[in-house]
Amino acid sequence: MGIPQPAFYIFKCEQSAPPGMPKPSCVTAQTQDLFQHLATKLMQEGIMGTVQPIRTSCMNRCSAGPVILVEPGHTMYAGLTKEKLDRIVTEHIIGGNVVEEFLIDAELWDEAISPKEMQKQMGR
Repeated sequence: MGIPQPAFYIFKCEQSAPPGMPKPSCVTAQTQDLFQHLATKLMQEGIMGTVQPIRTSCMNRCSAGPVILVEPGHTMYAGLTKEKLDRIVTEHIIGGNVVEEFLIDAELWDEAISPKEMQKQMGR
């Protein structure tokens, strides 16, 4: 038996805007340790081998940050704290139930569209 594929990927935005920039940032002095907290929680639960946390750059949801994207499922969580991450790991990743109260607002995370449809919308 080989090494199993991860059952989940958790993409954590690690974008930080320079001081004085007008848009919000997913990484601030108050939130800079969230990725490490997530990784530690996964290790404590004994599931790091089947859940892969991944640092990403901007996911264009700055006003709702800090954010993570959970795949499979295309589930985006917003306004994260350590406590929220703990619940997401326990309830969603381990328990199989999306934590509805932490989901990003629908107007910021509408249904996906295909690349062909995007081209049409852009007049191409």
